[in-house]
Amino acid sequence: MARKPEAIAAIATAPGRGGIGVVRISGPSLFVFAQQISGIEPRARHAHFVPFLAADGSEIDEGILLYFPAPRSFTGEDVIELQGHGGPVVMQMLLARCVELGARLAGPGEFTQRAFLNDRLDLAQAEAVADLIEASSEAAARSAVRSLSGTFSREVGELREAMIDLRMLVEATLDFPEEELDFLQSAKAFERTTALWTALSGMLDRAQQGKLLRSGLSVVLVGQPNVGKSSLLNQLAGEERAIVTEVAGTTRDALRELVHIEGIPLHIIDTAGLRDTDDVVERIGIERAWQEVRRADVILRLVDARQTEPGEEELRIDAQLPDGIPRVVVRNKIDLVGEVPSRSGSEQAVRIALSAKSGGGVELLRAELLRIAGWHSHGEDVILARKRHLDALASALAHLGRAMESPEALELMAEELRLAHESLSEITGEFSADDLLGEIFSRFCIGK
Repeated sequence: MARKPEAIAAIATAPGRGGIGVVRISGPSLFVFAQQISGIEPRARHAHFVPFLAADGSEIDEGILLYFPAPRSFTGEDVIELQGHGGPVVMQMLLARCVELGARLAGPGEFTQRAFLNDRLDLAQAEAVADLIEASSEAAARSAVRSLSGTFSREVGELREAMIDLRMLVEATLDFPEEELDFLQSAKAFERTTALWTALSGMLDRAQQGKLLRSGLSVVLVGQPNVGKSSLLNQLAGEERAIVTEVAGTTRDALRELVHIEGIPLHIIDTAGLRDTDDVVERIGIERAWQEVRRADVILRLVDARQTEPGEEELRIDAQLPDGIPRVVVRNKIDLVGEVPSRSGSEQAVRIALSAKSGGGVELLRAELLRIAGWHSHGEDVILARKRHLDALASALAHLGRAMESPEALELMAEELRLAHESLSEITGEFSADDLLGEIFSRFCIGK
């Protein structure tokens, strides 16, 4: 028999001092728990201003107690929220009292995991809770709210229902081999398969755009000292974030800045100028610069527009840049040579001429970064997806494609449709291994 769940407790507000702090408790039959910590008999979903009592009856704090009986709560269990003063010591004392009354400390994401296990949320909605907390732009937050409200799950559910209908047609036909193709054609099974493939492709594309909203790109600025890397970082950030001087080696370590272009988070990393140096600290900074280059999604290779031909140092840097990472050559300081901003070259070898000092041409660079990212806005239809969502959608699409390739081999078609159905079901949790669930919820913050 399954063991009766224990009460769990955690501080649900962020660490540090604040005007208000919240301790959350979830578990079975918490009415007596609420009585013991407040000295009153709480009414369901009613805000009570009460003292929070220690075991000897003395006051730990005073504040608001909210009691949500099961199943009408976030977790589907009884839930108590204690809203007190947000000092770290007070919160720890209140949490210790909850443990004293029989609760144990909650693990990361355990409240949301219980909501999932009690069918209050499906897996995609549960992940949207964490995505909403971590959203770094308004676009990402709006997309997370839509997923939390069930929009993504409903769309997946509609595709799953269409997949089930298709599987029923194909598997029923296996019992009547002499009428196979005629029956499927009259039921428009092949047209349904094509329509399902088109819908899945569209969802995968929207999910890929959503992954950009969620994770963004790592963009590393690379070049010799004094080519304007720090000035370009300041232009992209819209404020003076990096120190700019004429002294070579001013930037000693990687400087990171988060900027947004059309809601896409770009993690811009300004690195130490790459050159031979006897300065020990600068050498460490240069080594760290190469580490960032190897992890980059995009490399912005800055050169001085006054330099007509690449010198030996420039050629050495180019030779060390890793293959397979998109690269944009940025010809900076065009204001010193009388050039106008421009974009040239092919998609594989783009060159942007700009002035990081005046800002001329920086919009061309922003547009190029969006192109490399593959961004094409779907407006409000973007799905804030995780890697596992993309993998599941891609797997379903691949199995469906193989089903379309073998319309006369119905056993193979039926098997591919079954596998596509399972892949879709992984998104909302109808078909998920326990170890996958553990991995997902372990990345949540404690108190959620």
